[in-house]
Parts: sequence; C-alpha cells; structure tokens
Amino acid sequence: MMNTIVFFNNKGGVGKTTSIYHVAWMLSELGHKVLAVDLDPQCNLSSMFLSEERLAEIVNRESGVSLTILDSLEPITEGEAYVPVHIESISDNENISLLIGDLSLSSFEDQLSKKWTDCLNSEFFAFKISSIFKTLLEDASKRSEADYILIDVGPNLGAINRSVLISTNFIIIPVAPDLFSLQGMKNLGAAIKRWKEEWEERVNKFPTNKDKSIIADGKMLPLGYIIMQYSAKEDRPVKAFSQWFDRIPHVYNEHILKTILDTNVSVNNDPNKIAFIKHYHSLAPLSQEARKPMFLLKHADGAIGSHAEAVTKCHETFEALSYRIIARINETR
Repeated sequence: MMNTIVFFNNKGGVGKTTSIYHVAWMLSELGHKVLAVDLDPQCNLSSMFLSEERLAEIVNRESGVSLTILDSLEPITEGEAYVPVHIESISDNENISLLIGDLSLSSFEDQLSKKWTDCLNSEFFAFKISSIFKTLLEDASKRSEADYILIDVGPNLGAINRSVLISTNFIIIPVAPDLFSLQGMKNLGAAIKRWKEEWEERVNKFPTNKDKSIIADGKMLPLGYIIMQYSAKEDRPVKAFSQWFDRIPHVYNEHILKTILDTNVSVNNDPNKIAFIKHYHSLAPLSQEARKPMFLLKHADGAIGSHAEAVTKCHETFEALSYRIIARINETR
C-alpha cells in the first residue's frame, strides 16, 4: 500500500502548504524519499520548491516538454494512452521530487463531475477517469521510489478533491483555533462520509469483465490533526481564542471519526492531535528568501540570535511531527 497522505481542510489559510513543504524536507532529512504532489490549482507548493526561473520555463512551455500534472491527465480524458507524469527533481535535495501543479487544473472539474455520475451506469471509461489520480500516483510512486507521498489540494469540496481523496490512503487535517477552521473540519467530515458511501455504491456497479485493479480504493483513513499557527492574538480576547482551541478535539472526533469524546479530553492529551505548530513569524521571510525550510536556516541566511533559537525549536517540532506521522501510518498496518 502506498503511503499517500493528503493534507486537507475545507478552510484555507491554515498553513496546509507550508506544513507539507516542511514535512517533506524533514522526512528527507530522516533518510526517506518523498514525492510532493501539487494538486492545488493555486500551485503554491510548486512555487515553494521551484525557483522563479524554473517556474517561468514551465508556465511558458519553453522546453516543449509536458511538465505539469495536467499534461499527464489530459490525454487520458481524451481517450488516449496515459502519458507518464513528469517527476521534477529538487536540486537542493536528492530525496525530494515533485509533481508540478497547473493553474488550469480546475478546468478538469466538470469532466470529473460528469464521469462520477456515469459510473452509476457501469461505464468503464467513467471509472478510469474517476480513478485517474490513482493511476498517476502509482506511476509516480514507482518511478520516484518514494517512501511517502505528500499531497496538497485546494480548500474546497469539488470533484477534483473528491477524486484525489478516494485515491489517497491517509488524511491529515491542519486546523487553526478559529470558528471557520472548525467549520471546515465539520464540512470535511461530512464530505468524507458521503464520498465513501457514494464510491462504494459505484464500485458495486463496476463492469464484471474488466480489471478492477484500476479503480481507487477509497480508503481515506484519518491520521489526526495538526494545530497550526497557534499563538494568542493580540487583537483578540484570550478567552475567545481558548474557546475554539478547546473545541478542536471534540469537533474532530464527532465529525471526522464519528464518535463522542470524553469531556475530560483536551488538545493537551488528545491522542488524535499529531502536533502543535507555532506561527514562526520571524523565520518565514528568511525561509522564503533563502528558499529552504525554516529549520535549515543558517547564520548566513540571517538566523542569528533569537532567530537561531527559533530555528532549533522549529527543527525539533517538525522532527517530532514527522516521526509521529510515520508511527501512525505503521500502526495501520
């Protein structure tokens, strides 16, 4: 089974892409091969990994070679043979590779919606399209020899994300302690339940004379949640901040796991919490300028004094987070 992990919340702006970027780098630091997959039409993950010059080459198609994820998806939708997806090497790290995003990926939404419906009519091609991300991820996983595949998606519940999630084994939910982030978690829980049921209904209608191995497994196992960017807001009452903070474990259990949590459980002792990730305000601009993760910033990058101390703490945090992700995946075996 592939170690495919999608980081997803229906609420944007919770640090999802940043967490994927840093976990990818940390897993590589721990000796693992990582494939980062940018399936968010905003392409922020690709922008974090690649230089402005390389991005310009890709967007302008200067090489004449198919480089983005969409370049590989489009031939299948037109009834042609699958074109192996381009795997981009990350120049600063031989253990990380990338499937490059595409701003036009959202144009694929309507076709996925139609094929989702056509699966109910036992149309083989509809299953092939609905499971297209399984094809892409399995191919890229084998060729990159990745131990872990980290997937970034947009903060919506559309057809693309539905098809991505049914092809994904694990889900991690980044969440911030605020009303809309928790509502996003509730929406995601309802969507996962619905998508699982709908996909099971469709799989039961798969043509009996066709190879069933092409269709997505629909596992979507929740690994837990990461509390992102937690720090008291100077412009908000501490009481209001704590109100949402304390509700996270109960919202996760009720809406993601469909269980009722003991009232004594808090974020401090909730086994479903994977990590707290502070908002490293002072390190973010240095990281962007150096084009490296915050925990690898050096003195030459401006990480001196209090910045250097923050780098050390950041490294400890993401190292612990990565080990916990590995452990939780192993627990599912």
